[in-house]
Amino acid sequence: MLANQDPIRLSVSGMSCAGCVGTVEDALRAVPGVVEASVNFAEHTAQVQGAVTADVLVAAVRKAGYDAAELRGIADEEEKESAEFAHYRKLLRQAFVAGLVALPLVIGDMLLGLLPMLQDPGGRIFWFVVGLATLIVLVYSGGHFFTGAWKSFRNHNANMDTLIALGTGSAWLYSMVVVAFPDSVPVLARHAYFEAAAVILALINVGSALEMRARGKTSEAIKRLIGLQPRTARVVRNGVEVDVPIAEVGLDETVRVRPGEKIPVDGVLVEGYSSVDESMLTGEPVPVEKSVGDEVVGGTFNKSGSFLFQAKRIGKDMALARIIELVRQAQNSKPAIGKLADRISAVFVPAVLIIAVITFLLWFNLGPDPRVSFALVTAITVLVIACPCALGLATPISIMVGVGKAAEQGILIRSGDALQRAGQLSVIVLDKTGTVTLGQPRVTQIETAESWSEDELLRLAASVEAGSEHPLAEAVMESAQSRGMVLATAEAFAASIGGGVSAVIEGRNVALGNPRFMAEKGVAIGDWKLRGANLAAQAQTPLYVSIDGEMAGVIGVSDPVKPDAQAAIAALHRAGLRVVMLTGDHRDTAEAVARALDIDEVHAEVLPADKAAEVAALQATGAVVGMVGDGINDAPALARADVGFAIGTGTDVAMESADVTLIGGSLFSVLDAIQISRATVRNIRQNLFGAFVYNAIGIPIAAGALYMLIGVLLNPMIAGAAMALSSVTVVSNANRLRAWRSARDSA
Repeated sequence: MLANQDPIRLSVSGMSCAGCVGTVEDALRAVPGVVEASVNFAEHTAQVQGAVTADVLVAAVRKAGYDAAELRGIADEEEKESAEFAHYRKLLRQAFVAGLVALPLVIGDMLLGLLPMLQDPGGRIFWFVVGLATLIVLVYSGGHFFTGAWKSFRNHNANMDTLIALGTGSAWLYSMVVVAFPDSVPVLARHAYFEAAAVILALINVGSALEMRARGKTSEAIKRLIGLQPRTARVVRNGVEVDVPIAEVGLDETVRVRPGEKIPVDGVLVEGYSSVDESMLTGEPVPVEKSVGDEVVGGTFNKSGSFLFQAKRIGKDMALARIIELVRQAQNSKPAIGKLADRISAVFVPAVLIIAVITFLLWFNLGPDPRVSFALVTAITVLVIACPCALGLATPISIMVGVGKAAEQGILIRSGDALQRAGQLSVIVLDKTGTVTLGQPRVTQIETAESWSEDELLRLAASVEAGSEHPLAEAVMESAQSRGMVLATAEAFAASIGGGVSAVIEGRNVALGNPRFMAEKGVAIGDWKLRGANLAAQAQTPLYVSIDGEMAGVIGVSDPVKPDAQAAIAALHRAGLRVVMLTGDHRDTAEAVARALDIDEVHAEVLPADKAAEVAALQATGAVVGMVGDGINDAPALARADVGFAIGTGTDVAMESADVTLIGGSLFSVLDAIQISRATVRNIRQNLFGAFVYNAIGIPIAAGALYMLIGVLLNPMIAGAAMALSSVTVVSNANRLRAWRSARDSA
C-alpha cells in the first residue's frame, strides 16, 4: 500500500470536547504507517493519510476509548447521518426524562416551597424516593457522560464528560449522604441537590441536541455536492438502453441523458446538442451550450435536449468526486488561528478540575457556614459551567461553513491556512491570457509587404505555427483553416520560449515572433515596429513575420477581455486590493488592456520562468501577494505567491497546482475567495473571543467571585444552562456564514 493513496475517512463517536480531538489524533498518529491524521470535532470525523488499513485505525480509536467506522461512500455517509439523527432524538428523550423529574422539584421546592424538609415526618422517605428517581435520571439521561468519563479515566485522560459526571455525581452522592445520614452533616448543610443534578442533565442534553442539529447545517455544502450525483445511469448496451446503478457504468460506455436529468459521470458528447446548467460546480448561473466533442461533467443538470456521451471518468476520478474530496480535506485542516485553541483545549479540563478542587478547599477552610454546602455547590458549579466544547468548536465549525460556502461558488480551497491567508492579501497579480482575457485569441488584422499577399503570408505563418501549442499559434492556424488553406510541411522547426518560432517552409526560412526574437534572427524590423505598436495600442498582439531574413508583414491577434473583468477589477479595488498584471505579451498590448480595465500596474514581456521573481519582488516591498494564473504555465509563480489561485473553466483544471482552485473563469471568484476568507476568519475570532470570555468570566463567578462583592453565588442549574448555551451560540454564529452572498450578485 502506498503512502500517497486516497485518505481514509472515519466516523468517530464518543468525542465530547476538544480534548477528545487531541486524544484521537494522538492514537491515530501512533499507528505505524500513518503520515498525517486530522480530526474534525465539528463533523465528528477523522481523515488519515498513510500506508495503513482502516481496520487498524478503527482498532486504535477503540483502544483510546472511542468508537469508529470507515466512511467509504454515499451509503456510509447516509448511514452516519441517520445515526446522528437517531442520536439527536435520543438526546431529546433523555432531556425529557430528566425534565420530568427536575421540573416538579424546581417548582415545588424553589418556587412554591411545598416540598417537605428532611426533619419533617416522612421527609427522609420522600427525599429517598426522589434520590432513587434522580438515580434513574443519572443512569438514563446521564449514562453516556459517566461512560465517557470512565473511558477517559482508563486512558489517563479527562474531558467534558469528566466534568459533567463529577458535577452531577457529586451532587447526587452528597444528597444521598444527607438523606441517609443527616446527623453526619452540620445542620445548616443538610440540603439535597437532586434537582440540580436532574436540571443540569436536562439542560446539557437539550444543548447537545441543539448543537448537533446546528452542526448538521454546517455540512450542507457537502450534502448538496453528494446529492448532485444521480443513483442510476441509462447506458446503451448491445443497441438497447438500460438503467443501471451508477457504480456499474464502465469507461468508454455510451450513456443517454434526457432533458431534465442529471449527468451521471464525466464524458464527451458523441451525439446530440443541449444546454447544461453547471452552476453548482462553477458558480456561473448561465447554462453552457454543449455539442459533439464537448465535455460534460457528472452531477450537472441537462436543461434541454437529449444526447449521448462516452464515459471518460468514473468513480473517484470524476470531477465531482475530486471536488468533494478537496472540500473535505480543507474542512479537516486547521489554520494557524485555531492552533491556540487546540493548545488551550489540551490542558483545559485538567485545569478546571484543579480549579474545582482549590475552590472546594478554599470554601471549606475559609468560607462561612455552612462550609460544606458552600464548598460543594461552588465546586460543582465550576465543573458544570466550564465549556471545552465552545473552544473546540470555535475554529472547525467556521472552517466547515466557510469552505463549503466557497465550494458552492466553484472555489476550492485546499487548506485552512490558505483560507486564512487569502483574507490578508494586499496585492492581486493577474496573468493576462486566460485570466483577464478569454484565452481564445483570434486573428483580427494582417498587414503585409507589397511583395506578399494576405493569404500567402497567413498560409506560411500557419504552416510554421502548426508545430507550436501556444494559444497565439492556435489563433493563426484557425484563421488559415477558416479560409480553407492547405498548410505546408514544416522542416527544421525551432521555438524560443517567450520569443517566437521558425521553420523552413517550401524552401523558405520563415520566422514568426516578437521584436526580440526578430533581432535574434538578424531581421531588421524598421518601420514595421510602428505598425506593430499601432496594433498593440488597440489591444492586439503583433506577430512579426519574416521570410528569408526580410520583413514580410505583421499579424494582429486579439484575445477578447472577459465580459465581467472590468467590473471584477473595480470590485477588487473597492475591497482595498492593488491589481497588477503580469504577462509575457507585448508591452503596448498589455498596457492597452490595463488602461481599459483600470489595472494599477503592468509587467509585460515577462518570461514564464521569471514570473516567480516578479512575485518575489512585490513581496519584498511588504505586500501580501495573491497570484492568479492557469495553474500549469504559472506554477512557479503560483507556488511563490502567498496564495496561488489556479483559474480555469470546465473540469480540466489543475486542482493540485495552487492553494485555491477557481473552477469557473470569472475574476469575481478571486474576490469571492478573499471575502469568504475575511468573513470566516472574522467569524472564528468572534467564536474564540466568545469562548475565552465565557470561560474567563464564568469560572471565577462559579467559584464565588461575586459572593464577596454582592453576596451572590451562581446556582449550579444556571451554570448548566450557560454551559449548554455556550456551544449552541458558537455553532449558531458559524452558521451565519451560510447567509454570505457572492460579490458578483451585487455587481
